[in-house]
Amino acid sequence: MAVFGIFGTKTANVALSAYYGLYALQHRGQASSGIVVNDDGVFHAYKDSGIVNEVFTPRILGDLGLGQMALGNVRYGTSATKERINAEPMLVNHVKGRLAISHDGGLVNYAELRRELELEGAIFHTSNEVEILAYMITKARLTAPSTEAAISKAMERVKGGYSMLVMSPQKLIAARDQNGVHPLCYGIRDDGEYVVASESCALNTVGATFVREIDPGEIVVFSKEGVISLREHCQKKPERLCVFEYLYTARPDSVINGCSVHLARKRAGAFLAKAHPVEADVVIGAPDSGIDAAIGYAEESGIPYGLGLIKNKYIGRTFIDPGQNVREDKVKIKLNPVAETVKGKRVVLVDDSIVRGTTCTRVVKLLRDAGAKEIHIRSSAPEFLNPCYYGTDIGSKAELIACKYTAKEMAKLFGADSVGFLPLADVTKLGISGNCKGYCKACFDGEYPTELPLDTGDRKYDHKISENKQ
Repeated sequence: MAVFGIFGTKTANVALSAYYGLYALQHRGQASSGIVVNDDGVFHAYKDSGIVNEVFTPRILGDLGLGQMALGNVRYGTSATKERINAEPMLVNHVKGRLAISHDGGLVNYAELRRELELEGAIFHTSNEVEILAYMITKARLTAPSTEAAISKAMERVKGGYSMLVMSPQKLIAARDQNGVHPLCYGIRDDGEYVVASESCALNTVGATFVREIDPGEIVVFSKEGVISLREHCQKKPERLCVFEYLYTARPDSVINGCSVHLARKRAGAFLAKAHPVEADVVIGAPDSGIDAAIGYAEESGIPYGLGLIKNKYIGRTFIDPGQNVREDKVKIKLNPVAETVKGKRVVLVDDSIVRGTTCTRVVKLLRDAGAKEIHIRSSAPEFLNPCYYGTDIGSKAELIACKYTAKEMAKLFGADSVGFLPLADVTKLGISGNCKGYCKACFDGEYPTELPLDTGDRKYDHKISENKQ
């Protein structure tokens, strides 16, 4: 998931800017897209299932009109939240004013808060966690003196890893959870417009100069009065940036917490080469997010890097497609080997991660059919051993291949000659050139930065309350 917002004081084509910003963030979600334009307090919105350029035709962008602010979202659907109704941003009509809300992440106390609100008479129309945020903010707004004060009050109750943007008739407000699990930054354009985005690559796309990261727990208010930082929730909990942002989620041209994602992935590949060396003729990367690590592996090992797999650019990320059948079908037309690179060669195939392991067998077969003599799979992430509760669609241990098989057993299962994973000890070294004070790597080591949901089963996103209260 990803959020994008733009704030200005002059009327402009902010819908088009939001479109370009979301296009740059498309890698974070392909299930739905949405934009809300604020024109002097009048909101114009459109959202639908699909990727950005499918949802927003020239006619629809024209219908959104001009304005001073815009808020956008791209989202990928988990198994229980892929319906069209869950598309963001969410519009709220309230006695204290209208709001548009968008988020990136996951709430660990979603079920408890939803139950509490329903018992108070709230009616839910989606299974999207952003509806919880909307209710908590509007409820707090009844007594809070401002929208930002209401957001601050809601953050006292909401637990999890999230970044969110809230647009009122006069303000654009950004907020990040106290652990800072998901990235959020802002920049400024030459025309004075402020831009907020999940990744810095979106700022570059719309011509904004990076200003800074929004700190964990911080609330930043953009209004006609300028930029105001509210820090009452800052430094109350240890910083825990999701390390999977460096390994997979983010675009390689983004900079997160002062560290280049591209360099972090190259560093992962170098660590991997040291931990799992092998005699081989060529190193190839699984496109696109495995290429940077493959280059790092090649440089460290001295084995030449080669272009071994071609990706169909019209197929999106299979990891974030809801449903295993959809993932497997797309893999069949997503990749094609370059026979000239792998034929008769001992090949090191570097991928960003092995989560479910369902595509590895298919890729190995492709390379074997193209004439590869040996295939050694290397993952630039450690073994996934635990589910994620902060927005990544890794729902239970039952889905994780490393919970069932050793690396040696995986190699046999995939038809590969060997399998190797990045050592857990090297994960925290990936962003060493940045200024992050700590990482969330719970999917690898089980050390979660927050309490866990009461219901941690396969249907953790559904409305289901465990009777075994913690």
